[in-house]
Amino acid sequence: MVGIAQPVNTVAAAPIEAAAAPKDPAAWQAAESFEAMFLYQVFDAMSAGLSTGGPFGGGPAEGSFRAMLNEKYAAAVSRAGGVGIADNIYREIVRLQEARYDGATSDDTE
Repeated sequence: MVGIAQPVNTVAAAPIEAAAAPKDPAAWQAAESFEAMFLYQVFDAMSAGLSTGGPFGGGPAEGSFRAMLNEKYAAAVSRAGGVGIADNIYREIVRLQEARYDGATSDDTE
């Protein structure tokens, strides 16, 4: 039998490298943090309608712990390569920094 899905234990979330090694670690950290914040919002919206009742529900306190769990999920997904937002944000930060630097040096030479 040929299956399409792989067993969960064979699928590893290997970190996806950025297009180029980040020249500016602070800019990369900001981009990765932004992606984690975005993913947190996505996970929070996905879990908003889940019931906390029932025999295995956590009751009212589950909402607090679910927010922490969503935060950890978002950070883990972002560190593992995310959905590509961090790469784009990083490139944009670097482009804006270079444009600012180029504009500042051209103004100084005149």
